[in-house]
Amino acid sequence: MIKLAPSILAADFNRLGEQIHSVEDAGAEYLHIDVMDGNFVPSISFGMPVISSIRKSTKLVFDVHLMVEEPIRYLEDFKEAGADILTVHAEACKHLNRTIAGIKELGCRAGVALNPATPLNVLDYVLEDLDMVLLMSVNPGFGGQTFLPNSLCKIKQLKEMADRAGADIDIEVDGGIHTSNVADVIEAGANVIVAGTAVFRGNIKENIAEFKNKFSAFPM
Repeated sequence: MIKLAPSILAADFNRLGEQIHSVEDAGAEYLHIDVMDGNFVPSISFGMPVISSIRKSTKLVFDVHLMVEEPIRYLEDFKEAGADILTVHAEACKHLNRTIAGIKELGCRAGVALNPATPLNVLDYVLEDLDMVLLMSVNPGFGGQTFLPNSLCKIKQLKEMADRAGADIDIEVDGGIHTSNVADVIEAGANVIVAGTAVFRGNIKENIAEFKNKFSAFPM
């Protein structure tokens, strides 16, 4: 099943609760939550208090993307705030295996994210321990960027790598995805689609319906 993960980084925070209800009612499966520390990436977004607050108002899967240096320090806090999936950047972890193990011990699904220039071979010794790999198709830190076309090749290579290893993982892609290019991303091998401005700009219900229509061409 192809899943849509609207990124609240693009939401109107004056209407955040209302817009979360809108994406849930429209059929989104996940809520993508970008946590930025101002160190690993230039921007600062939000942390545990916001996640804890919105957790009370929705049953959506909380897909928490930690763009944070040494995220192992905060795993338990994000679990307590309501995270279902915790994704850490390979580039931000001194001990990636230990961090993944820490996520699993908390009962969360474990994901590893890779920046556009990070090679897939950093996953060689952790792939079998993962539930998801997140490939960034823009350089992280800001919303509204343009999709990097060479990401399609990387998605295909990851899918082939996972198939060879017999790894039953989700492949999530984040950055610059719209209804005009999402079919290419899915065809390359992705099954979890992060979209921010393409969901929250304009009519949320109609935008999600358009994504779902594109997904319907790829029965899984």
